[in-house]
Amino acid sequence: MTIEEQLDDLRQRLARAEARADRAQDWIDVQNLQRTYGYYVDKFQWDQVADLFARDATLEINARGKFFGQDRIREYMLHFGPPQEGMLMNHIQLQPVIHVAPDGMSAQGRFRALMQVGQLGREALWGDAIYENTYIKEDGVWKIASLRAYQVFYTPFDKGWGKEVMPLATDFADFPPDEFTQAYPIFPEIFVPPYHYANPVSGRK
Repeated sequence: MTIEEQLDDLRQRLARAEARADRAQDWIDVQNLQRTYGYYVDKFQWDQVADLFARDATLEINARGKFFGQDRIREYMLHFGPPQEGMLMNHIQLQPVIHVAPDGMSAQGRFRALMQVGQLGREALWGDAIYENTYIKEDGVWKIASLRAYQVFYTPFDKGWGKEVMPLATDFADFPPDEFTQAYPIFPEIFVPPYHYANPVSGRK
C-alpha cells in the first residue's frame, strides 16, 4: 500500500469515527431533551415545555386527541394552569431506546414515564405511560417533532394496580383537540404500543 493509499484509508477511518461520535452525541442530546420535558412537566412550566417542540410538531397524550403545531401545543399545556400548593405531578422518564438517523437530522425514541400525581388531602395516584416519539434537528437544535404518550394505567395510591385502575383519559370537554384519538385498551387488558424499531437480534418487526 502506497503512502497516498494509507493516507486515504486513514481519512476514511477518521470520517467514520467522527460520524459515530456525532451520532453518539445526538443520542445523548435526544435523551436529555426528553428528560428535560419530564422535569418541566413536573413543575407546571408549560411555556418551557412548549419551547421543546418543533414549529410543526404534534402532541397526542392518552386519548385526549392530537394537537398540531407548537402554538397549539402551548395552548394545550397552558390550559392546565399554574401549580397549586400541595400538588404533585412527577413524570419520571425511564428506559430510553433511541435510534438516530444516519444523517443526524432526525431520531425516534421510546421511553417509559412513571408518574406520581395528586394533591395533598384529595387524591394520590400512580401512573405509567409509554412514549413513542420522533425528534428533529431544527435550526441546529434537537426538538420534539411528535410526542405520543400511551396511558398504561392510573391507579389510586392506597389501592394499587392490584385492586383498582382508572379508565383511559379522554378529556375533550374543556379543551377540544385538532383531531380526535382512537381509544385503545389499558391495563388490565393487554395492549402493546407499536415499536418504532425491529427486534435488534432477530430483525422481526
